[in-house]
This record gives sequence, structure tokens and C-alpha cells, in this order.
Amino acid sequence: MLKIVNRGVPDALKRLGYNSSETERIVAHIEKFDTIEDITLTKDDAIVKEGRAKAGDQLASGLKPEHLEVFDCAFKPFRGERSIHYKAHLSMMAAAQPFISGAISKTVNMPNDATAADIRNAYVDAWRMGLKCVAIYRDGSKRSQPLNTSKAGVSETSASNEQVVTLEAKIKDLETEVARLRDMANQPLRKRLAETRMAVNHKFEIAGHEGYLTVGLFDDGQPGELFVTMAKEGSTIGGLMDTIGALTSMSLQYGVPLESLVRKFAHQRFEPSGFTRNPDIRNASSIIDYVFRWMACQFIPGYRAANSPAGGQTELPMPDLLNELKKKVNRPVPELPLADEGNTEILVKATAGQSGSSVAVAANSPAGHTAALLTSTFKNQGDAPTCPTCGHVTVRNGACYKCLNCGASLGCS
Repeated sequence: MLKIVNRGVPDALKRLGYNSSETERIVAHIEKFDTIEDITLTKDDAIVKEGRAKAGDQLASGLKPEHLEVFDCAFKPFRGERSIHYKAHLSMMAAAQPFISGAISKTVNMPNDATAADIRNAYVDAWRMGLKCVAIYRDGSKRSQPLNTSKAGVSETSASNEQVVTLEAKIKDLETEVARLRDMANQPLRKRLAETRMAVNHKFEIAGHEGYLTVGLFDDGQPGELFVTMAKEGSTIGGLMDTIGALTSMSLQYGVPLESLVRKFAHQRFEPSGFTRNPDIRNASSIIDYVFRWMACQFIPGYRAANSPAGGQTELPMPDLLNELKKKVNRPVPELPLADEGNTEILVKATAGQSGSSVAVAANSPAGHTAALLTSTFKNQGDAPTCPTCGHVTVRNGACYKCLNCGASLGCS
């Protein structure tokens, strides 16, 4: 608490005829006892503890009694009895009100022991004096106020020994709790899902491998657990997916952001891989790649639009496109000769001899054997897999398959 003596006090004492030594004594009295009035010493005063005076003795401040009203203040001093009466505040305002068109912003201070009748009388007196408004404040009516006349406030009560012991015990309990919380702050915290919670189910298929995703949700709709069930139970892929689901669930419940998991596990490349039925994920390089990219599309805002195969482009209408397609489909071609179902011969282009002529070659001839071999290359390819490098459909190469687009082989060579 900052305690100061009004710098106008020494000047006022000088104008009242007090010399410098008397002024210093009165100012020292105010700084020490918080009042300019004479006081009664108590056992807590330093002068009594030093044995220079006794408790109950009167200690004079050095100010003459007729000058006390000059130094009255709005609030009663801590160890004093005098203060400015509320009628003095009203009289000052009433003297200036006739010369002011509006109201006066001046607070009328009243002591802490003021009653409701005193406050009512203050309002009535202000009305009788012609004041347009008045604001009244009773000392100590707020728990905290900027101006106090004592360190303990108005109540001047001190805590008893029992209260001190109780407060010390509470402080120790709080310190213990703070230490426990500080230790817990360095440990990971797991947020478990409710016993009954909402979930999202999704069926997927990658290169013939079917599976089901079940994502449990927190109350705010964010994922908290993952279950991956493969159609072929007991397989290696099924056991791997169970492990991945458990690890992902633990990570999400311990606060690992889904964005970090997607950034780490998306686009992992291993078999099985291939095309999917999901329009947002046309081709998956692995099951794990599909799982985390699908979760990103569902639960990360903006991921679907940023990673869509269409690139976020708006589908614009193309007029007459449907009519043009209808014209191209099943149109008659009169210039082509009709095929003879009974003819087993294959027509091959002959560049030897006459230019532009064609001759019929029997199927058992060398040229016919070559043509039949080329034709059989593209037959019975309904089960041919796609190329893992470029995505084109492969063709049979002995017991394996090869890609005619990029030249990649699927195992034989």
C-alpha cells in the first residue's frame, strides 16, 4: 500500500503560523499514525513497545484544536474521528449550480456507519438546494476501492490462529495438487471414446480385395478409432490391417493429428494395389494408402477438393455432345465387305509383287501362323491385371503378363 501525505499540508501549516520544526513534527505524526488528530496509544505502537510511553496515553500531534476543521477529509482517518460532513459536499455544489447549465459530477462521500435514513436525507437536501443530480458513495461499500485509510480496510479485522492454520493447510494441499498436475503435464493423456458412440462404415475394393472400414467418432465428430476388416479372414492382409487399425486408434486417442497420419501413410506403395470404385480415389497404391486418403477426404476440411482427380474444376455443360455421340455409335459402314463366316482364311497385306494388292493366305502358312499368333495375343484377356507402373491393361507373356505400353513385366522376365 502506498501511503503519502498531501503536499498541501506543509503550505497550509505555514500560512496558519506554524514554524518549520512544528510543521515537520505534524507531518511526521501524519505519516506515522495516519491522522493529524491527537491519538490514544495502543500496545502495538512502536513508542509503547520501546517503553517510552504507556498504552492509553494521549499523544498530541502539535496542531491547535481550532485548526482541525481545515484539514478534514472526505473519509475518516484510520485512527481519527473527523471527516467532511455530507452537507458540506452539497453546499459546495449548491454554490456553483446556479452558474452551470448542466449537472455537477461530484461524489458525496459518506462514512461507513451511515444509515439508510442518512442517505435519504442527503438526496432530499440536494433537491432542496436545487442540485440537478447527486452521486453518493458510502465508505467500504465495495470490496475493493482505490482509496483506503488503513492497510486492513474498514473492517480492521485480523485472521485468528485457527484461520491461519486452516489457510496454511489449504495452501499445502494446493501445492501438492499443483505438483501432481505438473507431473501429469509431462505424460501423454489418452482421450477415450464414449461407451456408445457414432461411427461411419465404408466398403472398398482394391484390385479384387474387398474390405470394410469402421471409424468411431468423438462427440465433436472427429475420428477416434479405426477398424479395418478384410473379406478374406485369416489372411496376412487381414492381420496387418487389424494391427494398423489398433495403432491408428491409439494415435488418435493420444492426440496425434489426423493430418500427420495422412501425411505419413498416404501413397505407401505395396501390393495389393490398383483401381478402386471410389470416384475420389481412382487408383490406390496400397490398402493403407486408400484407408488414410479416404479418412482425409471425410474428416480433413479441404482435402477432398484439393486432391480430387478432377482438380477442383467445375463441370461445364457441352451443348449437343449427346447428339454427336449418338451419331457416332452404331453408324452404318457400307464400304466394308461382309465377313464370310465359313472362310477360315486370313487376309494379310502383301507388299511383294504388285503394290496395294492383297492375296488370301491359308491359316497353316507361315504368314497365317504369324497373324493368328498376333490375334491370339489379345484374346482371352478378361483376367489380365493392370500394369502397376502405368496402369494399362497387360497381355499374356507365357505364364505371366507384360505391358505393351511401357514394357514392364509382371514376373517372368
